[in-house]
Amino acid sequence: MLAACGSAPVPEPASSSSVTVEQAGAGPAPGYAVVSPSAAVLQQQRSRWTPVSWAELPGLGEDRLGEAWAAWLRSCERPLPAWAPLCADVQRLGQASDDERRQWLQTRLQPYRVESLQGEAAGLLTGYYEPVIEASRLPNARYNVPLYQPPAELHRRKPWYSRQEIDTLPEAQAALKGREIAWLADPVAALNIQIQGSGRMLVTEADGRQRTVRVGYAGTNDQPYRSVGGWLLSRREVRDASWPSIRNWVAQNPGRVQEMLWSNPRVTFFREQPLPESESAVGPRGAQGVPLTAGRSIAVDPGSIPYGTPVWLASSGPQLPLQRLVLAQDTGSAIVGAVRADYFVGTGPQASAVAGRLKQPLRLWVLWPR
Repeated sequence: MLAACGSAPVPEPASSSSVTVEQAGAGPAPGYAVVSPSAAVLQQQRSRWTPVSWAELPGLGEDRLGEAWAAWLRSCERPLPAWAPLCADVQRLGQASDDERRQWLQTRLQPYRVESLQGEAAGLLTGYYEPVIEASRLPNARYNVPLYQPPAELHRRKPWYSRQEIDTLPEAQAALKGREIAWLADPVAALNIQIQGSGRMLVTEADGRQRTVRVGYAGTNDQPYRSVGGWLLSRREVRDASWPSIRNWVAQNPGRVQEMLWSNPRVTFFREQPLPESESAVGPRGAQGVPLTAGRSIAVDPGSIPYGTPVWLASSGPQLPLQRLVLAQDTGSAIVGAVRADYFVGTGPQASAVAGRLKQPLRLWVLWPR
């Protein structure tokens, strides 16, 4: 079975189209180790994978693989068919040394450079995080911005009402009445948690007690996503589209905040999730259905890289230079294309400071069973 995986097409993620296989080219570039003879160029819906030697992966000998192994073990909770036979080895190597893990990787897996269908190997890395926000279970003069569960009729109308229509149309407001999970004080914070797709809330309950809960992604109104940072840039209101710049603009233009928010018609709906003390250090669940690991989980376009795939990531930039093993465990509405990833930084204000400014060049290699 494992030998067959070396030459078979990549199994389709649920959202991708059929996969085709092309024969590899004349061979590895000079100086590279020999590529597995069974390796072929694999084509996905929005990317192609070109087999390369392990020598092409920058920083391979320096990465602390144990940090990535925790994320990989979580992916093994819901593995693709191609990975299920190897998960026993992944679990066995949970207590191994990084050298032993590296040797296993190079023996059992084949690296493939991720490229666009036109052969472009350069892409873009951004960052995201899990916000921590104060909220109230009941609305009041301060907390008056709701986060909603999906409306009962969401599936009957596609696309559903836009952000502006939700704020202004009585029929949209009636459909959401009673669907409020909690109320926030800041509309920009509410937009941010919708963009990130999840968050933690320190909620004041009706009896005055406070507790921490997590809200996770439960759907959208199916309207197109529009970046409020891009909207500000197009009007030359800011010099860059980072969250610090957006917040500075908001502070200087309080009367135009609604206009900015309405420029993004997409609204995210949530479901409340328990947050036991034992899971306080664990990230939210990504699109793969497993908890994210700070610094080792990425969001990808599933039409380029299937969920649960280990990926070697290399990104140079002043904000966060990276050369490491990560797992493709999530996606996002803005994460589209072959060489495109959103790097999960973690939870809270420090993660926000990094994620809000992360925008730098990217290269990716998927590691696939031989």
